[in-house]
Amino acid sequence: MSNPDGLLVDIAAMVESEHSNQMPLAVVVPGAVIAGRLAPQGLWNERVAEVLAGSEHLKPFAALFAPPAAGDGGADGEGATTPAVRPTHLHLHVARILQGSCGLPHTGGMYRIATADISSWTVGDLSYSDQ
Repeated sequence: MSNPDGLLVDIAAMVESEHSNQMPLAVVVPGAVIAGRLAPQGLWNERVAEVLAGSEHLKPFAALFAPPAAGDGGADGEGATTPAVRPTHLHLHVARILQGSCGLPHTGGMYRIATADISSWTVGDLSYSDQ
């Protein structure tokens, strides 16, 4: 989808501005359905940095996700997103790729998805059965 859905971008902008991480969302991207909780980029970055910092082999990468220093917009210019900025990516946590009747990983993961790649979406929790 080369032209992101305006309503979905509005929802993502609202999550960013209100710093809420409780919006359940499922998205369809090429080859997968991913369901999780929409989170503000800053909160998502913090959580990814924590996970990476806890790994001896991945610890050096944690700095890429750490909050920018005061006055620094971050290396990619995406630093702290303001409500005026239209999100180009969704940040899902406790997210699973829905595969058949199960979700992977079982514990949920952290996914960053380009809004331009989303062909359809729905608000709400999708349930599945591990039986």
